[in-house]
Amino acid sequence: MRILRGMLSVAALLAAFGASGGQLRYAEDRAPGIVSPLFATTMAEVRINELVFEGLYTDDAELRSVPDLAVRHEFAADKSSLLVHLRPNVVWHDGTPFSASDVVFTYEAMKHPKTASPESGRVAFVAGVERVDDLAVRFTFVKPEISPWDRLHFKILPAHRFDGNPEVARQHPFRQAPVGTGPYRVEAFQEDGSISLVRFEGHRQAPPIPAVVMREITDKAYQAKLLIYESIEALVRVLPRDLAMLQADARVALAPYQTHSWWYVGMDLGHPGFAKPEVREALSLLVDAAALLAPIGTGEVVSGPFVPSSPFYNHDVAAVSPDAARAAALLRSAGWTHDGRTWSVDGKPVRLRLATAANIEVAQDVVINLQAQLARHGIAVDPEFLGPAEWKRRVWGDRDFDLVLSQWTFDRNEDIYEQFHTKGTRNFFGYTDPEVDGLLDAARAATDPIVKKAQLRKAHAAIAADHPMVFLWTLDSYAAFSRKIEGVDVHPFSFFTWVNRWTMP
Repeated sequence: MRILRGMLSVAALLAAFGASGGQLRYAEDRAPGIVSPLFATTMAEVRINELVFEGLYTDDAELRSVPDLAVRHEFAADKSSLLVHLRPNVVWHDGTPFSASDVVFTYEAMKHPKTASPESGRVAFVAGVERVDDLAVRFTFVKPEISPWDRLHFKILPAHRFDGNPEVARQHPFRQAPVGTGPYRVEAFQEDGSISLVRFEGHRQAPPIPAVVMREITDKAYQAKLLIYESIEALVRVLPRDLAMLQADARVALAPYQTHSWWYVGMDLGHPGFAKPEVREALSLLVDAAALLAPIGTGEVVSGPFVPSSPFYNHDVAAVSPDAARAAALLRSAGWTHDGRTWSVDGKPVRLRLATAANIEVAQDVVINLQAQLARHGIAVDPEFLGPAEWKRRVWGDRDFDLVLSQWTFDRNEDIYEQFHTKGTRNFFGYTDPEVDGLLDAARAATDPIVKKAQLRKAHAAIAADHPMVFLWTLDSYAAFSRKIEGVDVHPFSFFTWVNRWTMP
C-alpha cells in the first residue's frame, strides 16, 4: 500500500521516512510512471532520467553545449553532417561497454513508428546515423545545421537491453529495470512509490552524494513541512504560499531558477464550436489570466508560445486583455445566443469539459477559478482531473476533451514545431495553419540564427492571432534545499544536470 497517498500527519510521514543516512531525498507529486527516455512525458520522468542516463552533449553552467558521452566532433564544411567521437571506457550500469551501436540504436528507436516515442521530434532534423567504428558515429542532417550539437542532448539507451530491436513497446521490462551510463543507477522501486538510486561507482565522475531517493508525496501541503523537519532534503518547486515560511527557516536555502515553461488552456480544434476563430478569440477575451495567476504565485502573462526571456518571443504582440463586450459580439457573430444568463448553441446551453492532469501542482486552484470566471460569463465548465495513464489515453490518444489546462516545458532549443505544426508529434489539439507551418518549416531550415529568430517571432504573432489556445503565463520558480546540501546549482529544464557538483555531509 502506498501510505504516502493518504492524508497522514506530519509525524506519521516523519516516521515513514526515517533518517537520511547520506541520501538526498527529494519530493515529487507523483512517482514517474516510467523510467525510459523514449517515453518521458512528465517533468518527474525527465528529472529521474537525468540521474540515470546521459546524452552525447550536456550543458555547462552558462548553458553552452559541451561533450558528455561525446569527446569531440568534426563538423562538415557544408554543415550537412557531424562526425562525433565517443568517450572511451564508458560502461553501462550492468558493466557492458558503451559503443557507437548504442547511439545508432537510440536514434532508430526514437524514429521507429511502432515505438511511437513522444520524443521522436528531437531527432527529426537527423536523416541518418552511421556507425563509423566502435567509438565514432556520423550524423547526417535533413538540411544544413547551424550548431547540431545543441540538439544532440537526448539520452542514449543500451542497445543490448533491447536485443538491438528498435521497435520498443512502452510496456517493455526496461521501464522497471532501467540501465544507463549516468551518475546514479536505479536500485529499487519501492511499494510506497519511491525510487531508490545509488551512486554508480563505475562513472568517470562518481558524484559525492552516495544515494538519491525520489519520494512520492501527493499532498503538496506536506512537502515544505517535511523539508523543515529534515525528512527530505530537496523540493523541486516551492508553492508560492510556502515561500515565506521556507525563507524564514535557517535550515533551508531557496534557489530561484528560470524555466522555458508556460501555461495554457488548449481547445480541441476538432470540436465544431472551436473551428470558428471568433469563438476561440472570444474564449481568450473571457479569461482573465492575471486574476488566475494571482492566487498561485508570481510570473508574467504571455501572449504566445514562448516566454518573454526567449529570443523568439515577439514583444510587439500584446497579451490578451479581458473584454467581455467584445467577446459577446464575437460569440453572437458565430451564431451563439444569450438569454441574459447562459450562452447556447442551436438551443442547447454551452457546457464544456475541461481536462487537466491531476499531478500538475496548483492546477486545482486554477481550474476552480477558471470555472468561476467562465460561469460568470454564461459558459458552464465541468472539470476532470486525470491521472497520468488516463491523461495519456484520453488527451494524447483519443482527444477526448473540449478544453485542457496544462503547461509546456521546453528545453534549450525552444522548438515549438511539435506543438504547432500540422505534422507535430505533440499537436494533440489538432492545430493546423498553412502560414504557421511555413514559418516553422522556414525556422527549421534556417542556417542563420537571425533568420530563425525572425521566422519564429512571426510564428509567435501568427499563432497568437489565430487563438488556438488561451495563453496564460510563465511562473517564477524556486527550488528549496536543506542547507546540508552544498554546491547546488539548478538546471532550468531538468534540475539534476549538475548533481555531480552537489555535496552533503
